[in-house]
Amino acid sequence: MNVLFCLTPKEKVAYIYDDYTIRQALEKMQVYRYKSIPILNRKGDYVGTLSEGDLLWYIKDHQLDFDKTELISVSKVPRNKDNVSVKIDTNMEDIIDVSTRQNFVPVLDDYGAFIGIITRKEIFNYMIKQMTPNGKETHS
Repeated sequence: MNVLFCLTPKEKVAYIYDDYTIRQALEKMQVYRYKSIPILNRKGDYVGTLSEGDLLWYIKDHQLDFDKTELISVSKVPRNKDNVSVKIDTNMEDIIDVSTRQNFVPVLDDYGAFIGIITRKEIFNYMIKQMTPNGKETHS
């Protein structure tokens, strides 16, 4: 199956740039209710994943008040774990395997540019379709 059927395109994904401040990242994560968010550079390449925990530990360890979060770039925040990305031509079985260890899978084009994510929800929907006899979702 083509991963494009499960892809949430970049235009519909909340992400941050690596030159954003901690405050900008916190505000974007609050608005979208994300626990973690993709980080891109200004060329559009996937850099990593920033989590709430990464931010909280950094703020705690550096005893930052909220005003100081406007002065520090997220690139200074150590990340506990970056989500593994996949190329657009990765097979679904490998994407399913990756998704067992993270909430979303960043997808890159042939040049390494970020083009979107595949969420666990979309993977579950894909698996349900595969298990039903006629390939359609069932709703209870």
